[in-house]
Formats: sequence, C-alpha cells, structure tokens
Amino acid sequence: MRVPLLIALFVVVVPGQAAEWGQFESDFDTDTKPWQELQADLPAFPKPDGLMRIDVGPASRNQHFIDFPSVSVGSDGVVRYSMLIRTQGGAENLSFEGMRCSSSERKIYAFGRTSGKEAGQWARNRHAAWAPIKDRDAAGYHRELFASYFCAGGMGEPDLERVRRLLRQGGYRAPD
Repeated sequence: MRVPLLIALFVVVVPGQAAEWGQFESDFDTDTKPWQELQADLPAFPKPDGLMRIDVGPASRNQHFIDFPSVSVGSDGVVRYSMLIRTQGGAENLSFEGMRCSSSERKIYAFGRTSGKEAGQWARNRHAAWAPIKDRDAAGYHRELFASYFCAGGMGEPDLERVRRLLRQGGYRAPD
C-alpha cells in the first residue's frame, strides 16, 4: 500500500522540481534567454528635406527613400526607419518599419497617410508581425536594405553610425 503512495508523491514532486531546475539553469545561460522587443514609438512624420534616395537595384522601377532622421538602432538590436516608396505614376506609400539583422526579419509598425484630410498622420499596423526577408524576392527592397545598408557585410548587431554612413555612401559593396 505504501509503494503506490510513494510513486504518486514522486510523480507530483519531481516535475515541479524539474521545472524549477530548468528555470534556474536558463537564468544563467545568456545564450538561451528569449529576445525581447522594445516598444516602438512612432517617429515624427517625414519632411521632404530628410528623405534620402536609396538604390535597391534594377528590379524595381519605383523610387525608394529613407527618412534619414527616423533611422535608429534600439537596444533590442532592431533598426527602425521610415520608408517612402514613390511609383512611376506618382503614388506614394509610406511605412515605419523595423529590421532584425540577427534573425533576417522585418516588421511594418505603421503606415503613413500622405494625402487627403489625414495627411501627415501615422496609422498603426494592427497586424504587425515579424516576417522573414526573402532572398528570392527580386523586387523586394527589404533584401537590399538588409544586405547593403542595415546588416551589411555580416556585421552582427547593427551600429547606428555605420548604418548612417552606409546610407550616405550608397550602401555596402563587398570587396571583389
């Protein structure tokens, strides 16, 4: 009669102890701590004199502009920036985005209203989620931002001064 009681006690106590031990170990293992994203504050709405045209390659006929004053690198390792895309017909799409070099992901936090009675205002993206940056997306500007401006040359964690320098000089080009 005592053996089943002992087994029942073992089944109840051991998993609880194992969970505590697992938590104890993860507190000391900095490589396995989960990444924590910072709350992204919306930047000031871009002004024409702060827009910097960037080259995203021949696959796109659109003009791409980074709002230079909005570029930042958070302590969470995310490069945040405002991007204006102007089509050949003159339509404009404005977004406030983030990019993670460590995981090759991007996220759109908000969309800017560039015309109408709400022009100059941000609208938060209610479906914001991290998505992979795809190499095979030939017309995708995210791939070019990742490889040539924000996460260039496998630099690891992004550095704001280096990102700004690469934006000014037209991007990173790997040595031949």
